[in-house]
Amino acid sequence: MDFISTLVTAVVGLFCLSVWLLPVILIAMSDKASGKERFAWILAVIFISWFAWIFYWLLAPIGQARYDYRYR
Repeated sequence: MDFISTLVTAVVGLFCLSVWLLPVILIAMSDKASGKERFAWILAVIFISWFAWIFYWLLAPIGQARYDYRYR
């Protein structure tokens, strides 16, 4: 019984960790912001909460979008 409770605790812990990291991963993969602005949003999500992630989707990008034309 001890092994099963440990396994269930580990699975629940991994699930909670993945749910907590989901906004960070989505912001890191998003094209709405770049560079320092993206890093600032990730820090806001880590240190503030999921509300920062909601604000990210509503407000990002804060500045004018900059395009990198070197790859075209």
